Amino acid sequence: MAFGINRAELKAWKEAVTAGEIAFLTHYWLDERFPGCKTVTKAGCADLDKLIEWGKRYELKPEWIDHREDYPHFDLFGKTEIQALLDAGLEEQVNRFNLLSKHEG
Repeated sequence: MAFGINRAELKAWKEAVTAGEIAFLTHYWLDERFPGCKTVTKAGCADLDKLIEWGKRYELKPEWIDHREDYPHFDLFGKTEIQALLDAGLEEQVNRFNLLSKHEG
């Protein structure tokens, strides 16, 4: 279950993904398969080769790509989530979801 984002943010992410950009969408999320994870960042791009190359920086395997709908993406958690957001210059998302205090140490 996703929450903490609005329709405009989701629409902008989908448009960027479709345009072949590496796009990020962070939201609160609860899934019993991932205890302790309260957020996820979707790093998406419709250009699969570009997404796979980007994922190599973070040791993400191509088979981890979620091909849901027309928006292929990696689901990022924890330290990988934080590092990818910071590398992309998205400190606002890190701060908005208070990610640093949750993953220090």
